[in-house]
Amino acid sequence: MTTDHAAPAIEDIVTPRLTLRLMPAEAVTACLAGDLAQASRITGTAIPHELLEDPGALEYGQMRLNEDPDYLPWSVRAIILTGERRMVGHIRFHTRPDPDYLQSYARHAVEFGYLIFNDDRGQGYASEAAEAVMDWARDVHGVQFFAASVSPENPPSLRIVQRLGFAKVGEEMDEIDGIEYVFLRAAR
Repeated sequence: MTTDHAAPAIEDIVTPRLTLRLMPAEAVTACLAGDLAQASRITGTAIPHELLEDPGALEYGQMRLNEDPDYLPWSVRAIILTGERRMVGHIRFHTRPDPDYLQSYARHAVEFGYLIFNDDRGQGYASEAAEAVMDWARDVHGVQFFAASVSPENPPSLRIVQRLGFAKVGEEMDEIDGIEYVFLRAAR
């Protein structure tokens, strides 16, 4: 027996090296409870303990989903090295498109953030994943502008947004991270 209330499956975003897989609510809950084995089974990839060193993205995603079930396709995705079926980081959109806080920079924009685990940095995974989620948001949802906020004390991410064609459009004070530069890019 099927119900009309079942959530539609959200497909993986696939690049030459990576699979960006939405982490279902059950996997996020398992991660936050410290049950990485269960989260790995649900997600279909090995999830390292390093994910729990900075669980903020998972906590934020869980809170957003509780407030807004339509946020689901924009929520956290595991960045999986396809050939090894191993999670190397995660990427997510902070909200659905056109949040109030971005409207002074661009209408119908959406902001994203990412984290690559220490041992996997410097391989281009963040850039590849960012390009893929921006293409997905443009192609599937018609998003025309993308934002990224980066600490001025994070040179690797500053280089990534520059390489991806973002331009600095402002500065904001983040309650947790302090001053951040705000970058914007039009869809390609």
